[in-house]
Amino acid sequence: MSDGTAALQADDFTLFGLPRRFALDVAELDERRKALQRLSHPDRHAAAGAAAQRVAMQWSVRINEAWQRLRDPLRRAAYWCELHGVPVQADSNTAMPADFLLQQMQWREALEEAADETALRALQAEIEHERAARLAALQAAIDVEGDAASAAAQVRALMFIQRLLDSLHARLDEAAHSKAS
Repeated sequence: MSDGTAALQADDFTLFGLPRRFALDVAELDERRKALQRLSHPDRHAAAGAAAQRVAMQWSVRINEAWQRLRDPLRRAAYWCELHGVPVQADSNTAMPADFLLQQMQWREALEEAADETALRALQAEIEHERAARLAALQAAIDVEGDAASAAAQVRALMFIQRLLDSLHARLDEAAHSKAS
């Protein structure tokens, strides 16, 4: 651990000693986090005084924030886009291709009309298949093409899909609870 604020300001990939890529080995990321946390733990710096402990705490927070961001594929991709000058802007840029929006509407209708767990599971499989295809396209946009604009568009689409899957999982939970009653 360095006491330098420049190191604290390093991007997440650099902090973890990882290449700026979408594809990451999560086990390696977790190991690097543990190693960094061991180095920065405030108890290791107790003898150095309060200032050193504050710096160690800042490091600990910084490491956890970076780990959370890199561990989540969508957050990692959005962060990569930001680093490459193309923020995802999910709140303000909701423009999506018409075919994607139509698909979203069809899935939403299917979710509303699903009468039982079998219909929900079939819809889930379809949506998860699309999610996997878009994650593969996202990885290609970042790791092969280095295309931040294309990657940002994929991230926005995947955020729509994730919200839909969250709604679907809630419906599946409801179905499981009503079945158990």
